[in-house]
Amino acid sequence: MDTNKQGARVAAIVLAAGMSRRMGAPKQLLRLGGKTLLERTLENVGASQAGEVVLVLGADAEEIQKQISTPGLKVVINPYYQQGMGSSLRTGLSAVSPRAQAALVVLADQPFVSPATLDALIAYHRAASPQIAIPLYRGFRGNPVLLDRSVFPELMTLSGDVGCRAIFGSHTEGIHKVPVDDIGVLLDIDTAEDFREFGAEDAAVSFHLPEMESREELPAGQPELIIVGRDPVVRALARLGRVLNFTVTVVDPLLRRGELPEADRVLRVLDFSRLPQADRFVVVASRGQCDEEAVEQALAGKAAYVALLANKKRAQEVFASLGNKGVSSERLREVHAPAGLQIGAETPEEIALSILGEIVAERKHAARLSP
Repeated sequence: MDTNKQGARVAAIVLAAGMSRRMGAPKQLLRLGGKTLLERTLENVGASQAGEVVLVLGADAEEIQKQISTPGLKVVINPYYQQGMGSSLRTGLSAVSPRAQAALVVLADQPFVSPATLDALIAYHRAASPQIAIPLYRGFRGNPVLLDRSVFPELMTLSGDVGCRAIFGSHTEGIHKVPVDDIGVLLDIDTAEDFREFGAEDAAVSFHLPEMESREELPAGQPELIIVGRDPVVRALARLGRVLNFTVTVVDPLLRRGELPEADRVLRVLDFSRLPQADRFVVVASRGQCDEEAVEQALAGKAAYVALLANKKRAQEVFASLGNKGVSSERLREVHAPAGLQIGAETPEEIALSILGEIVAERKHAARLSP
């Protein structure tokens, strides 16, 4: 551990043991601006205030070690890498010095995270001692995550292809969010398509997009359908919402308007106050990236309808977190989770239909009750 650094009591664990199934080749060794992905990530970690750096390898470990210079690093091999990220996290934590008070868990496929962001997390831990610190870009959660030593024992019990997020539900009060001006916390290269999209040296610059874009002329008086996320269900909701004469706003930090022409607006900052105060119907489908924050804003903005697209366990975690923040159980009961009418929906289009059907039914019911 480098005791000359201010954050020397915070170690960094770089997880680079994955099999790159969706990439088809060791993504750690993909070239980016003359360097490999892993070299770029290690370079950023080395330029930060993190002390000890633990590099966890697994799949293709021998080939990676031949191509990557590792002086000053503690390299450990995870023999159980096929079991998933949980095993790599355990391997890395086991190698961390007992003097370390916390650890940054850095993903090898995030080469755009700046050293300043790592330093911000380290400084926050030094000042506030949170159990978990998460970087927030424009209101959206990213990586790396900083973990206090107090949660290490719980993390050591993880198994399967799960990461730090698996323990978040039992530490809702111990999670602190650290705002950073670094879109790199959201950019991870997981697939060949990601590499084509992000695989340029200036990718972090090119994705620093305006906070909001919209059509030049938007129809007045239409209800507002606000969809948070960018997965296939979001796209199906946007298409169907336009057919049903909603003004459609998609909330996502990375979405370009041309990617979803059915959207009337793209909002790239999680701030619903920037939108008109018309009848709002909000569907949160962020897959954990900002579930709590988006539901909280929807409830605070008195949306006519709020739905959370999540499994039962995740929904319970979101409600527990919001309850701890003072949101009443009465308000939480207003959130539709599961989302949509129970029609046995399976495909994105069927799920979108079930949700829009529920919204239409609620609008009709409210209209009958109004004087």
